[in-house]
Amino acid sequence: MMMTKLRIWGGAGEHGRSCYVFEGKQHRIMLDCGVKKEGTGQYPVFPPQMAKGLTTVLLSHAHEDHSMALPLLYKYGYRGEVWTTKATAEQLGSYFRSWRTFVESRGSQLPYSEQDIQSITYRYLEDEAPSGVWYEACPGVRILWGRSGHLAGAVWYTVEIEGKRLFFSGDYSRESELLAADAPDLYTEEGIGILPECKPESTLVDISIMDNAYGMDIDPQPVKLERLRVEMEQILLSGGHVLLPVPAFGRGQELTVWASEQFPEHTIIIEPDLWQGLKQLIRWKEWLRPEALARILHVLNSSRVFVPRDAAERVSLLEQNTATIIVTRDGMMDSPQARWYYQYLSNIRNMLNEMDSEKNIRNSVILTGHASNGSFGKHLLECTDSNDICIARHLIYKVHQGLSDVRQMLKNVPSKQVVLVHAPKLQTDLVRDELIREGNHGHGGPAREVHSLEPGATIEV
Repeated sequence: MMMTKLRIWGGAGEHGRSCYVFEGKQHRIMLDCGVKKEGTGQYPVFPPQMAKGLTTVLLSHAHEDHSMALPLLYKYGYRGEVWTTKATAEQLGSYFRSWRTFVESRGSQLPYSEQDIQSITYRYLEDEAPSGVWYEACPGVRILWGRSGHLAGAVWYTVEIEGKRLFFSGDYSRESELLAADAPDLYTEEGIGILPECKPESTLVDISIMDNAYGMDIDPQPVKLERLRVEMEQILLSGGHVLLPVPAFGRGQELTVWASEQFPEHTIIIEPDLWQGLKQLIRWKEWLRPEALARILHVLNSSRVFVPRDAAERVSLLEQNTATIIVTRDGMMDSPQARWYYQYLSNIRNMLNEMDSEKNIRNSVILTGHASNGSFGKHLLECTDSNDICIARHLIYKVHQGLSDVRQMLKNVPSKQVVLVHAPKLQTDLVRDELIREGNHGHGGPAREVHSLEPGATIEV
């Protein structure tokens, strides 16, 4: 008798290339197919011949570490659909262009063609059922989805095949400034439309894949935002500029709104693609918290927020305004635009301090997310020279889960097995050991087994 299995092709024990396959006797469901932004790009470790045998693919959101390997599936013969949301599909074009630029900037080529990208066929979750309602994606496969609070269009999934149930959190955050998150509720319409032979044996989830990108971190968002506010305030009060490099969608728009409210007297320069992302959120109201729309509109109508069209306008704005907040694309500082800002802030600080030796103007780059090994952002963070011309800081804005969030999710989603993902193996080991110590080991705790794994692992469900 063939057991149901979970195959891990990326994402566990590392940051990036999220890719999992929930496999039964008749069905193979892939969840995400992303890349790891190191070297010239690292891709999921699945065997190419596996692609043809997939029943379907579920995509949690548009970020490259969850999506940019999708064309490989079509290159290798997959002809099915990718289930996702309309907002996610709309954002993917921008990410494919950026990923190509990143790979080519490292002197390499994509392992797939533009035709493979164009071959992707999307099926929209919203067209089938609203969040929180079970539906049959195809014969023998049922899906429940909800908003994950990580990005407009980002979702979590619960999947049922052959009497087994899997929960996949995607990237999850209950503490977004703008985005709404649905608490996973696995009892919604419980039992409706389930064939007797497919009904799960218990109300426990058989296996859960849970975002634990922040490892042992237990700090809530308000604590992190206060640290960020204090750091930015010190820089701005010195007359310096603050550079916030961010992804194209998600954290960048949230930090722009937050910064405009925390520092209403200061100029904000935001790059056009991020500005367009902020405007897009108005069209995606269904993904927002109730109060978020008014906050976004306030920024869009602000006289203190400027969108430069080219390098000349950037220089003009920076020369006219002291103590400016700059929001630019690329959270790892590898893009030409982010590097241009860094070089400008480095040069202008030297020049001003030479003109007035009594001044100590500090410009700062603040990274608020993950910085991959080999990225320019990581290089800046590793520089230890206190006299560096433009200081780099790492202050997380919360868009993932840490230990306290995993504890809460385990209560919401009682599971027989849990796989912790999205963090390096050593960090994940610490969380696994702590959860086991707290009682998550099959003796009445909310999870019978907690796993810290690596790509290539297989678990029987």
